[in-house]
Amino acid sequence: MKAKDLQTVAIDLGSRSYHIAIRGSLFDNPLSYTELPSAQSALIVTNVTVGPLYAHALQKALAGKYPQVYTVVLPDGEEYKTWESLNLIFDALLSHGCDRKTVLFALGGGVVGDMTGFAAASYMRGVPFVQVPTTLLAQVDSSVGGKTAINHPLGKNMIGAFYQPLKVVCDLDTLKTLPERELSAGLAEVIKYGPIADMDFLAWLELNIDAIKAYDPAALAHVVKRSCEIKAWVVGQDERESGLRAILNFGHTFGHAIEAGLGYGEWLHGEGVGCGMVMAAHLSHRLGLVDALFVVRLTALIAKVGLPVTGPLLSDQDNAGRYLELMRLDKKSEAGDIKFVLIDGPGRAVVRSAPEAMVRQVIDRCCSKLLSTT
Repeated sequence: MKAKDLQTVAIDLGSRSYHIAIRGSLFDNPLSYTELPSAQSALIVTNVTVGPLYAHALQKALAGKYPQVYTVVLPDGEEYKTWESLNLIFDALLSHGCDRKTVLFALGGGVVGDMTGFAAASYMRGVPFVQVPTTLLAQVDSSVGGKTAINHPLGKNMIGAFYQPLKVVCDLDTLKTLPERELSAGLAEVIKYGPIADMDFLAWLELNIDAIKAYDPAALAHVVKRSCEIKAWVVGQDERESGLRAILNFGHTFGHAIEAGLGYGEWLHGEGVGCGMVMAAHLSHRLGLVDALFVVRLTALIAKVGLPVTGPLLSDQDNAGRYLELMRLDKKSEAGDIKFVLIDGPGRAVVRSAPEAMVRQVIDRCCSKLLSTT
């Protein structure tokens, strides 16, 4: 497969269906946006890191379709995924007199995409938006499926809405400027698709991880396309996470606790998810769902891509208790009962609870220097 060839993945949601376009040299091509609805204005939402690299090129690409193209620049980082940053988008929309036909363009990573989508869902009770993800994590996960949100100090992504974009434009060339740490963080969301749905893809990742880390275009094209295909399959069956879609949160229950407990921005989202997958794999093993070799295999791949496999201490007094306190705020929890996405045999996932004493044992083991599968 040549990276220059246009790849598309369809998200089948009836009247809300759309497609993901994947290729290099895509986001700044006016042809990428020809099928979008016409409007008097468009608003590009970006951040202080991505804006200087790509905002002008996107503005130029949109200029022939939209008479006014405005830009709002947000601070960069998970710690800014807040009401204050969200209001910057609303301020721009209102000050420019934007109407219900105004199209928002989310140019950036997952934080920008989540906030732009939430703003689009809320402004005038709903305006159209387009995802233009510039990080691997956003291209393979957060830009797809219509989840939008901001964080609360007590919990990640607790305030938001399901709201689908008109289109997702994944330009592989934007990954060339991605720092190594950001690439590794994105790979956490890629790796999760193997244990929950496609072990052949996990095996392919193990064989090709060096090419991916070297930013090989063909390898990255396959990574993005296959990840989007799996997510599209899941979202098409369960748009609002009433059942199956919850499996996409493999590693996230532990990972979100790490992010919130350390303070948003200390660890990248993908770093929390990577370590969270190790913890979830250990819990799966203790419950008798997978063997020890699976835990070793997954941990080795997560470590190889440069992600942490040892959890941080969130409390000097009762570390496991602090994790449990934060995990009870997870969206999957029911009446204080923590639900985990666990691996019910390689390639299959299940959402279930676990005995608190066992969860404590896993946290204690995974936050020590000596990890064990026993």
